[in-house]
Amino acid sequence: MNLALVTDGLPAGWSSRDPDERDIAPLAMLRAAVTRAATGSGSPDVDAVQSEITGVGSWSRRQVVLVDERGVVRAWAAAHDRAAGHTLLQVTIDPDLADDVADSLAAQLFRWCEDAARTFNALRRATTTQLDTGAYEGDPRQQRWLEAAGFACARRWLQMSRPVTPGETAHPELQEGVTIRRVRRRVNGNPLAVDVQAVHWVLETSFEDHFNAYRETFAEFVNRLQEDPGHAWDQWWLATVRDELGNDMPAGAVVCTMLNPDGDDTYGSYIDYIGVHRDARGRGIAKGLLRTVIADTARRERNRVGLEVDADSPTGADGLYRAMGWETAYITQSWHRDVSF
Repeated sequence: MNLALVTDGLPAGWSSRDPDERDIAPLAMLRAAVTRAATGSGSPDVDAVQSEITGVGSWSRRQVVLVDERGVVRAWAAAHDRAAGHTLLQVTIDPDLADDVADSLAAQLFRWCEDAARTFNALRRATTTQLDTGAYEGDPRQQRWLEAAGFACARRWLQMSRPVTPGETAHPELQEGVTIRRVRRRVNGNPLAVDVQAVHWVLETSFEDHFNAYRETFAEFVNRLQEDPGHAWDQWWLATVRDELGNDMPAGAVVCTMLNPDGDDTYGSYIDYIGVHRDARGRGIAKGLLRTVIADTARRERNRVGLEVDADSPTGADGLYRAMGWETAYITQSWHRDVSF
């Protein structure tokens, strides 16, 4: 299904087109510029943008870039078909553009994203979807655009980081009957399906009672996480609990990726997901999983672990993270709009 490019209302000499290989580095710079303007720091992640533009991440996205009269990319919009009834949107605009120009471009790009969501729904034969996007808490300009486009701020997220020292390599002490192990892999490096399926089940059931929970199929889950350039199967762990019959039952899981080098040119780890099934909570599994990641990070000679947590988490997870050394680096917001087609 074709999706029209942005043509009306652009400044004189500007144009729109599908992004391609030539745009990877400029778009990484553009995204980093927006992050720096809002948080005070941010470096280009070329690998991540490459995955989204030309890699496997591009398969579930519709995208457009706006180019000025000099041929410089100044804005980028993407709609991601995340799951049934759930479309993630991204609108990135050069922070150096004047407000009147940027405001006009933002309005057009959010309308374009809604049209892209419409194409996803048509393919899924669905009639409704949630448009889900975000903003840095320190970016009032993006927040203004979202309000103008009909979005409402739904949640705040703490972006937290913890330094890791070389000596933090000890395995965590676990309660009796609790085991934490890596997802098992075959000789060729691919994981055993039963373990990856167990991780998906644990995470899906762990977050059922959390904010804005929705179902992501196993295929959507696995394919999306493999889009991350820092993905590796040896950064997935599964926690089990022994039941009264002596069976080891899935109870918790953590999925990590590799963070790009920081200012000291050292890599880090990032916790994409950590979850403990409600029936297994209170047995120290979350703390054990976190200590497992810290130890793995130290053994890999990385220097930090990052994660995101709901500022209003019903489990009080942010308190656990702070007690274990995590601190908030900056805050992001989720903005939602429900639409029918």
